[in-house]
Amino acid sequence: MSKRSVRISAVLLAILVGSVMFLRMELRASGRAADAPGYWGFSTSNLDKTCKPCDDFFQFAMGGWMKNNPIPPEYSTWGSFTVLADKNQQALRQILETSGKADAPAGSSERKIGDYYASCMDAAAIDAAGTKPIDPLLLRISEMKNVADLEATAARLQQQGFSVLFRFSSNQDPKDSTQVIAGALQGGLGLPERDYYLRADEKSKKLREDYARHVAKMLELLGDSPERSAAEAATVMTIETSLAKASMSNVDLRDPHQTYHKMKIAEFQSLTPNFPWGAYLRDVGHRDLEELNVAQPDFFTALDSQLTATSLDDWKTYFRWHVVDSAAPALQEKFVNEDFDFRGRILTGAKEIQPRWKRCVQSTDRNLGEALGQLYVQKYFPPEAKARALEMVHNLVAALRDDLQTLPWMGPQTRGQAAAKLAAFAVKIGYPDKWRDYSALKIDRAGYLQNFERAAEFDLQRRLNKIGKPVDRSEWGMSPPTVNAYNNSSMNEIVFPAGIMQPPFYDAQADDAVNYGGMGAVIGHEITHGFDDHGSQFDAQGNLKDWWQPEDQKNFKERAQCVSDQFDGYVVDGDLHENGKLVLGESIADLGGLTISYAAYEKSLEGKPRPPDKDGFTPEQRFFLGWAQVWGANERLEFARLMANTNPHPLPRFRGNGPLSNMAEFARAFGCKKGDPMVREKICKIW
Repeated sequence: MSKRSVRISAVLLAILVGSVMFLRMELRASGRAADAPGYWGFSTSNLDKTCKPCDDFFQFAMGGWMKNNPIPPEYSTWGSFTVLADKNQQALRQILETSGKADAPAGSSERKIGDYYASCMDAAAIDAAGTKPIDPLLLRISEMKNVADLEATAARLQQQGFSVLFRFSSNQDPKDSTQVIAGALQGGLGLPERDYYLRADEKSKKLREDYARHVAKMLELLGDSPERSAAEAATVMTIETSLAKASMSNVDLRDPHQTYHKMKIAEFQSLTPNFPWGAYLRDVGHRDLEELNVAQPDFFTALDSQLTATSLDDWKTYFRWHVVDSAAPALQEKFVNEDFDFRGRILTGAKEIQPRWKRCVQSTDRNLGEALGQLYVQKYFPPEAKARALEMVHNLVAALRDDLQTLPWMGPQTRGQAAAKLAAFAVKIGYPDKWRDYSALKIDRAGYLQNFERAAEFDLQRRLNKIGKPVDRSEWGMSPPTVNAYNNSSMNEIVFPAGIMQPPFYDAQADDAVNYGGMGAVIGHEITHGFDDHGSQFDAQGNLKDWWQPEDQKNFKERAQCVSDQFDGYVVDGDLHENGKLVLGESIADLGGLTISYAAYEKSLEGKPRPPDKDGFTPEQRFFLGWAQVWGANERLEFARLMANTNPHPLPRFRGNGPLSNMAEFARAFGCKKGDPMVREKICKIW
């Protein structure tokens, strides 16, 4: 059961496309409506005129907005992405409340999303149920007598969405993108990622102490004495620390070669002799499975040793913790509040928990996203929006195709392969052509946690049923209302959900320069992901395959290292810097996306009269203001640290300035000179 209420990547991932829709974002504090005379898509009230653009362009462009838009208490960050996501939630709330009242046919998608949302909103019933919804699971854990029982219990918990020991799912075979294979992956941690258990700095030590207190408090809420719960928390920390030590880092996880270890089940069993894989595969419904990808063999070797080195009573404690941890948002208010105190207040800096309706909207979207999304696009996403977005994507693809022909560091053979990959790009806009079938998922109003568990089991089974079958390239990895987008290297596709397709990312009433600086740059971002440090390892069919000539690959890695070094230098807090290797893919995509979008904008002006200045800004300057307003955001320090430690996306202020400081086009637009902070001494340039 995935319990996290906020997709962090959805807050900071670069994207945009679209058309004018509902909930148009107001022009911030300017008092000028989008259809008012002089409107060009950017409000001069966003500016901080005390800052020079060549000193800190992000502060110059968005400092006024950041000053006038403090973070609401229930959020850890507040900016263009979160403002839009918040407004989208209001639209989804209307759909869900209407669906809950409508006399929709039993078993219909509309009935299911209405019932799911209603069960989540029924706080009185949830509080009255107490811990009864998880009591059967806790009883099963208490009755474990041996490793065989542990295996069977782990399999059942994983089916119901509880994260214990490891993860088991399906994915495309990285080296045969036409097929789906089973995958076993590291997991089982309660903190965001492995290094939270291993860092020796004082802030990390303090956070581990806070986590241990949180574990103890949650187990105390289950009925354990304070003394016992404190000892149990120490047990959880010992087990999870051992798993963390065996886990791969976030940086290493970005290397697809390091996470590909295809092997026969018998070989995997020899690697982990203490865990009965035959019984496990039977319990999850795949007893005849012959092979799988073991993403992190060292993790499973360590876990196997831990199975016998750790007492069964300690494993029971670990399982109990993960059940209550994952279930907490669907339990009584005391569990919800304690969960927020650590996951929200301590980890992200949020001051207040979000209102129940927002949490229930998010939960419905996570678990029945395409059922909810089908109603969303019917109401808010007209067909012409899809056509306009597709046209913009094609323009950006053409710009990169032209760029490939003139790159001085790439030879003809690699250039031909890159062009073939670009030509093979699949583009998905708005919503799937084929909607997910939820007919096998039972949803009713009787119990929120039961609905949560059923949805998790439905989704896992849906994934596991793909094993051994051809890849369905029509599937989506995000729901239509999501304020996000992605590039899937294995599919060689770029995907733009309907939820992001509105201002400030794209506005039909805005100046072309602003739209190219916003929408164009981030469409370019997603396209360029196909050629970043990760995506460049996959060919036109989505196979993990080396298609580069050695000299060209050497040249690319040298240029990528320049970007990595640049972001290593950005200070987040004290001695915490951005991790250049972790954010390398996003930073390459930002730089490439802006570069090709600027070229596309310049090409769009050919043969036309030069656009006039607006509010004193040239068309070129307005392009970069369009980029900056996408990233305008305030974030709490705790959230900034969390992002820097765990997320492959740099913080907004570094994304706003970072790529611009490498671009001669930006320097010319604002008259920046060598020695100015916004002109790097060592220029990074790839595309």
